[in-house]
Order: sequence, then structure tokens, then C-alpha cells
Amino acid sequence: MKNVEELLRLPSPAPRPQALAFDGESLWFSSRETRRLYALDPKRWTLRDEVSEAPGMAWGMTSVGDEFRVVSGETEEDHRIIRRFIPGHGFPSHYGIPCPQDTGSHLAFDGDRLYLSQWYNKKILSLDERGQVGTVIDVPHQICGMVIVDGCFYLNTTDDENTDDYWLTRVDARNGEPKIEDVARIGFQARALAFDGERFWTNHREQHEIVAFARP
Repeated sequence: MKNVEELLRLPSPAPRPQALAFDGESLWFSSRETRRLYALDPKRWTLRDEVSEAPGMAWGMTSVGDEFRVVSGETEEDHRIIRRFIPGHGFPSHYGIPCPQDTGSHLAFDGDRLYLSQWYNKKILSLDERGQVGTVIDVPHQICGMVIVDGCFYLNTTDDENTDDYWLTRVDARNGEPKIEDVARIGFQARALAFDGERFWTNHREQHEIVAFARP
């Protein structure tokens, strides 16, 4: 299996980058250390926005039209709640969907439904607007990043998060039984996954770096 082709590896403007999402113009990310959200210009590598009023730790996020959905870890027990984030307006306090089984890390949106990944349960859950679970997809590895590209899920995966054995895994669940394939080796402890129309983006969190790599 080939390694992904890294195109860029740049220092994160905030330490320990965690969540990632691309909205068509900006690369949004969260920092596990500052617990804030940031909008980054991926061409100039300058910050466009910084959000300080997040209700918890943003573990994962995805673009939903002009808004975002964010997996927020809240309270000392790190309860996982899906929050709505509107750039320029913040987090509406009335919107909050508890993650099923109080677990979930990353989100993806296909234009119709929201999907939540469960890291250690190795599952992808489809959710309706009330957070009710629909389709459940089992995958062979732990999930540490997720995005939908051309109708397929692309995942950062691992079997042991403390090693550098991480893969880019494709899941095609469009025609019945899901077809699952590890398409490339990432080779470092990647967190989150986004796609800007040409390149994938992920975080090398503990190295405080954001990495772009080519689509295999």
C-alpha cells in the first residue's frame, strides 16, 4: 500500500488542531488547547476569524450550507452534543442534539443527512434532524476523521491510536452492502479530514501541523 502524497505541511496558527471543515472558501479548524474555532485562508495561510464562545471542545465539525454542525464535548465528563454554529453569530443556545450513546467524534454531511462517526465503536451513524439513528455502517478500524466525497465516505482510521499506523479508508455504501477499502497509508497520527474539491486536509495534532495531501 502506498503512502498518501503530501502536498503541504504547515504550522497550525493555533496549537493542537483537532476538527476540520471546508466551507468553499475557508478551512475551519478547532484547537484542542485553546478550545476555540478558527477560519483559515488556505492560500495565504492567514486567519480570517476566531471564535471564542464555543460551548465545549469541538472534536469534529462539518459544513452544512452556510452553517456548521459541531461535535462538542461539554462538562467535566465530556458529554458529546451536536451543536449548530453560524459564522458571525455563534452557537444558538437552543440547539443541541445529544450524541447517541453519548459518544461521537466526527461529522459529515451529504446534502441531505448528517453522519456521525463513533471512534472506538467503529461505526458511522446516519442521523435525522432530531438526532434519531437511521442507517448504521460498521467499519473494520477505529475512525479519527471523516468526510464525504463523490458519494463515498473517506475516513482516517487506525487500529492503535498510539502508533503511526493510520490509513485513508474509503467506504462506498450506495448500493447495499458497503464496499470498504484502505486506499493509502497516512503514516502519522492524523486527526479529522476535510476536502476542498482538490485536496484532502488533516491534522498532525501533536506536531501542531495541518497537512494537505493528494486524492489517491
